[in-house]
Amino acid sequence: MRMAMMRSSYMLTLSNLLLLLAAPISCGAKVPAVIVFGDSSVDTGNNNRIKTIAKSNFPPYGRDLPGGRPTGRFSNGRLVGDFISEAFGLKKLVPAYLDPNYNISEFATGVCFASAGTGYDNATSDILSVIPLWKEVEYYKEYQHRLKHYVGAEKANEIITEAVYIASIGTNDFLENYFSQLRRRSQFTVEGYQNFLLGKAEDFVRQLYGLGVRKLSIGGLPPMGCLPLERTVNVFYELCNEEYNVVAVSFNAKLSNLVGELNHHLPGLKLVLSNPYDILQQIVQNPFDYGFEVTNRGCCGTGEFEMGYLCNNRTFTCPDADKFVFWDSFHPTEKTNKIISDYIVKNNLNVFL
Repeated sequence: MRMAMMRSSYMLTLSNLLLLLAAPISCGAKVPAVIVFGDSSVDTGNNNRIKTIAKSNFPPYGRDLPGGRPTGRFSNGRLVGDFISEAFGLKKLVPAYLDPNYNISEFATGVCFASAGTGYDNATSDILSVIPLWKEVEYYKEYQHRLKHYVGAEKANEIITEAVYIASIGTNDFLENYFSQLRRRSQFTVEGYQNFLLGKAEDFVRQLYGLGVRKLSIGGLPPMGCLPLERTVNVFYELCNEEYNVVAVSFNAKLSNLVGELNHHLPGLKLVLSNPYDILQQIVQNPFDYGFEVTNRGCCGTGEFEMGYLCNNRTFTCPDADKFVFWDSFHPTEKTNKIISDYIVKNNLNVFL
């Protein structure tokens, strides 16, 4: 079993295909808020407020944010959810719900409930003692009550219905849990575990639907075998773990079918699958097309295993993160997040315009 500390979620959860426009993407849509659920691919600082080793609220994390201030984002800068919020004409940084520096006035136009290290499976969140997905939903219910108190029931219901919701989750269930822990492997085959997670994903969507959510993007898995840490521990050193990539492709196909079924059975729901697999794979395979130079390791330290507390100010960090696809051994750089979010907005979230 690999050390849980050498992981922490990633789950970029979104998009497909090749070159994106260099210019910033902006929808100009009248979306009142962007609301985020998920793991470290979108956690903007909730883990700062809980007892867990899955944290990044220290340098060099956040070094390319305004003021170079670490916020709990697992990157050198902004995350996919931040860029999506900006694309819809909203704030550039989506605040974490548990951050005491923000209040309901800021949360009314966007808020993040995500927790680094979590998954669809409650057993995944237990590994690093982070916020389980069901608790993220409970925080969202609390948020709805606060929102109604702040702007009134009618306006709150309008925000709830018209907001765009982003869910990026699932990678930890496989890399932190299934492939690293014995418990789930003794209970499920890979296909059986995929189906188990699909059931959890369906429950999650139905819960949100029952709470008034109508515009939801749910993320697929990235090419998780190509994350630097997985390449480091691969028996064929430096090569992507194709077994993990095959699992990701298979799960994404099943998730796509689920999206179609839920759109059919839940009236008024606009549910889209934002699949990061193809676009991230294209970046890894053709880095120079996107202005990258390094794909097999992160910017921090050796880039082969550092993340979280192992990636800190005492480790060497590359001078130019824009040349790296990954910031640490598990999480993308701000530049990569921007490319992915641009693609998602253009090709997946356009249905919400």
